[in-house]
Amino acid sequence: MRVVWSAGDPHGIGPEIILKSFLKLKQSGHSFLVAGSYRVMEYYRKSLDLQVTLELVEDVLALEKREYAAYGVLRVLSVAEPENIVPGTISAEAGRVAMESIHAAAELCREGVCDALVTAPINKEAIALAGYRETGHTGFLGSMFGIASPTMMFFDPVLNLMVALATIHEPLEKIPGLIRMMDLDAFLSALAASLKSDFGIAHPRIAVLGLNPHASDGGVMGCEEQEILRPCIERLSARIQVDGPFPADGFFGARSYKNYDIVVAMYHDQGLLPFKVLAFDTGVNVTLGLPIVRTSPDHGTGFDIAGKGVASERSCYEATLLAITIANNRKQTLQPL
Repeated sequence: MRVVWSAGDPHGIGPEIILKSFLKLKQSGHSFLVAGSYRVMEYYRKSLDLQVTLELVEDVLALEKREYAAYGVLRVLSVAEPENIVPGTISAEAGRVAMESIHAAAELCREGVCDALVTAPINKEAIALAGYRETGHTGFLGSMFGIASPTMMFFDPVLNLMVALATIHEPLEKIPGLIRMMDLDAFLSALAASLKSDFGIAHPRIAVLGLNPHASDGGVMGCEEQEILRPCIERLSARIQVDGPFPADGFFGARSYKNYDIVVAMYHDQGLLPFKVLAFDTGVNVTLGLPIVRTSPDHGTGFDIAGKGVASERSCYEATLLAITIANNRKQTLQPL
């Protein structure tokens, strides 16, 4: 497999965790490339004394003509070079470099030069300062590939826990209206299809959490469960295994997620709070519904520890392994019988 890392915010821990992940993966038999800044990667390699040999790549087309990662050598396609490198700081320049890196890496996957994309962390404030409307990976890649609503999903390989979000980065006051407006039938059907193609789960088991506390207690605390969620689940139950809506607190407290392949949360913190408590170091962010494979570490830019050499690469490493697995699964799914 040919994996490209987008380098993330040059002032964060992205370059460090990529270099550390490469040290673990360089003898894996897969090919690796960084889309970002050669100067940034060399800065962190040298300052952190990481034993990685970097090679500058200038010709994208040349990548198609040869393996782009010899053992022990990490090639870097330099798509944007910042004037300053100041670990731990927010800047428009850093936001621009991060987004240009993502765009270039995604294009390599679109063109078939790479098989999977793993994105290092970015900073939304820096990206907004750089003038981008979409300040997150999921929305940016969705716009880039013409996918209106890609699915944000989180996976932990240790617990075998998967959590998908019905809505993503939205204010709480908007969530009930968005749940009413969305095509939940299509969302859950597409989710089941992704679990089959990307994770090789022949008969996915999906759990849906309620929107309101206690899943509304029969309508005492809201009506979305009775009017939206339950009818949807009943309609789909003949085609896919989907259960709920479950009260979110009791569901995670009783570890009922172990009975399902994936849990669908109605909003960001409902799903991500328990997930990160359970799987902060090993969790992986996955974007489903894109024509390319994209995973990411499930953490931020770590500005408080950037440049100090103490960042853990575990989530980035797991994200890379998962990207390789998904890419392999998709290729097997597309093979003629």
